[in-house]
Amino acid sequence: MSKIKGSCLCGDVTFECENTFMQFHFCHCQQCQKTTGSAHVSNLFTAVDNITWLSGQEQVKRFDVPGRSLTSSFCATCGSPTPYVSSSGKALIVPAGSLDDAPSIAPQDNIFWSERANWYEKGLNAEKFTGFPE
Repeated sequence: MSKIKGSCLCGDVTFECENTFMQFHFCHCQQCQKTTGSAHVSNLFTAVDNITWLSGQEQVKRFDVPGRSLTSSFCATCGSPTPYVSSSGKALIVPAGSLDDAPSIAPQDNIFWSERANWYEKGLNAEKFTGFPE
């Protein structure tokens, strides 16, 4: 497999990993909605050691939700989500939007579907534009 690079929005944090992802989930749980400010997270799972930090690893901050197996990791400068090792220590979780190219697999499922935002499905049918509407 080839390597795939990723970064945060400001470019302070950069990394690469083998494009060998085992799982790709859209998580709709309420905690993931809060951490992203969106309808769901788009997370890829791979081996814990499948990452090389190219720059800015010291800029990566981690927040573990007390009493939960929920973690968020982000660039301290711009706040963009960054890869992190799961709280169980069994997987490296890579936010799909942090990658510079397409991952090796497509999304497999929508998890915590019962917690999805009540407006999510309505938005799928909303009008689409290539940029801001005029």
